[in-house]
Amino acid sequence: MKRIHVPALAIATALGVVLSLPLTVRAQTASDTPYTAKCAGCHGSDGTGSAMGKTMGAHDFTSAEVQQMPDAELSDIITNGKSKMPAYGKSPKADGIKGLVAYIRTLKK
Repeated sequence: MKRIHVPALAIATALGVVLSLPLTVRAQTASDTPYTAKCAGCHGSDGTGSAMGKTMGAHDFTSAEVQQMPDAELSDIITNGKSKMPAYGKSPKADGIKGLVAYIRTLKK
């Protein structure tokens, strides 16, 4: 019998709920942003990584490594996933992905 770990199931369920939410490009606010809904769980509200995200190897968005990535590379990672990060596919529309990349750019050290 396959054993399903509760944290993995919780993450998968949360991602399912998050992916069903519409993404729009709008002013970023602390309580209602695409970043908060889709990214902060692992990458932290400030981009440095949550405790869970750090254990999973989530990148620090404030680091020079991430900030120097081209927008196209960040967009590709959001769309197709990388390592343990799930692929968001076409869930956020192209303008929503651009908005997430633009927000990540504001998280510089």
